[in-house]
Amino acid sequence: MAATTITGRTLVHGSARGDVLFSEVALSFWGGVDALTGRIIDRHHPLCSHSVAGKVLAIPSGRGSCSGSAVLLELILNGHAPAALVFREPEEILPLAIIIAEEVFGLSLPAVRLGADEFSRLRATACLEVHGDALHAIDRSGHHAQPAPAACAGSPAACTGVALAEIDEKMLAGHFGAAARLAMRIILRMAVLSGADRLVDVSQAHIDGCIYTGPAGLRFAERLVELDAAVRIPTTLNAVSVDRRRWRDLGVDAAVGEPAGRLADAYLKMGAEPSFTCAPYQLDTAPAFGEHIAWAESNAVAFANSVIGARTLKYPDYLDICVALTGRAPLTGCHRDEGRAASVVIALPAIENADESLYPLLGYHVGNLAPAEIPLILGLERAAPSYDDLKAFAAAFATTSAAAMFHIAGVTPEAANAALGDPPRRIAVTRADLIAAWKELNSASDNRVDLVAIGSPHASLSELARLAALCGGRTRHPGTALVVTCGRSVYEQARDTGFVAALQAFGVQFLTDTCWCMLGEPIVPCHARNVMTSSGKYAHYAPALTGRATWFGSMRDCVDAACTGQAVGSLPGWLSGAPTGARQ
Repeated sequence: MAATTITGRTLVHGSARGDVLFSEVALSFWGGVDALTGRIIDRHHPLCSHSVAGKVLAIPSGRGSCSGSAVLLELILNGHAPAALVFREPEEILPLAIIIAEEVFGLSLPAVRLGADEFSRLRATACLEVHGDALHAIDRSGHHAQPAPAACAGSPAACTGVALAEIDEKMLAGHFGAAARLAMRIILRMAVLSGADRLVDVSQAHIDGCIYTGPAGLRFAERLVELDAAVRIPTTLNAVSVDRRRWRDLGVDAAVGEPAGRLADAYLKMGAEPSFTCAPYQLDTAPAFGEHIAWAESNAVAFANSVIGARTLKYPDYLDICVALTGRAPLTGCHRDEGRAASVVIALPAIENADESLYPLLGYHVGNLAPAEIPLILGLERAAPSYDDLKAFAAAFATTSAAAMFHIAGVTPEAANAALGDPPRRIAVTRADLIAAWKELNSASDNRVDLVAIGSPHASLSELARLAALCGGRTRHPGTALVVTCGRSVYEQARDTGFVAALQAFGVQFLTDTCWCMLGEPIVPCHARNVMTSSGKYAHYAPALTGRATWFGSMRDCVDAACTGQAVGSLPGWLSGAPTGARQ
């Protein structure tokens, strides 16, 4: 059998050989791959329990969290990374981790993008050698084709063809210090990877790389501090891995709390604001329509682009701080008009009398239907979803899709002008599809509820008001904890309005600075078997991150579970088609 050679586009140059680990389903490294071992832990993914270590990992793209780059950087530095990465769709989050590893730590691995037909051929391929843009399938005798010529490996400015403004050239030359020079090199490499021909000024940044995933991210941040890094634009920080003011009192292991604190401190030393929220759109500094920004954190990106109409890429961890240090970003993707166009229409079924759990359910399912495309969603024109509904939709959509935005006809500000293909691809969603998605989010096998988790993304003031109303006059079950995560600013507003006192009287515990996707034991009780949440995002991630099964439902369902210690465990009437208020 002769060896087979497949040619693609080099994203990061290099050579490698390994067994092929192939899937047609995109994979989020954050919440999907163990950062210590490389084992796939996403229980919803067909490759769950396989290891990426040493493999040629062939997936359509990454998806979900911007922190996928942080997990891959950890794997590169601890020796459990894939031998090579092969993609079918545009992908920036995972290649960025390799670029950081090269520029800062002198380590690398190749990454290549193939066309759809070439990618499909890898399904039947057992072993590959990667040389630049060429992939060589190894036959049973071990023979293979000759390596392809090396791609350009010079400086970013020499290889890229990106038009540089005077400020870019000065940063690249080191006039603004070593940290800005390093950041500009990384930005230019990402500009080439994404096809940008120039950079654009951005007005603010939101940093997701402040989440502690392991020592690699801490080494990177502290290296920037050593280089006297200082942000050039207003910069906020995402939720971090611990409640900074209370983690010791909460019993968090110092092995996590101390490096997590050092990591946050490093970004504060660079000039970032101590916002510590995964919902920066709740801050007074939220951007305006049309404003170019550089936000990481997947739910925030989807909300900013789709609901506010600001313009941001889905910035990977570590590219976010590079843009903050320079104020410059690749002019590509959702920064451009054409990068905001929808390419698929998703038509929803008529749903009457639904509660707010409809929106995270829809976001989760739509993201699965459009894993790499911007969708235009039809069917909610008369629904008038609230700010909180759109927040929940955006978070769940960003969990299952790699796309940076969505449009909802009659709701989001750019939906009326969302350009489509001719004719656009159309997907019709049925009630049965939504029932299947509901069952996927509800992974628990028994009705017991040990923990109710509210605030993924961070709870808003209006959500806390609703929660206080639902808890009023009721008694919490002694064996079921109810814990809320929110930003410091929202907590202070809720305290001033009396919501905090009312909820604490019920037995609610508040955490600030951190969020559910970063929390484990002891916040998740050691004895806990099942967690209930109103978040589609957390219902997806929790089984992999905590080892606990989940119940998903409305906030009312969550409060009922907190009072009884039990989940209803059946479909809501609005979804099953049963009479209003009934469950089935």
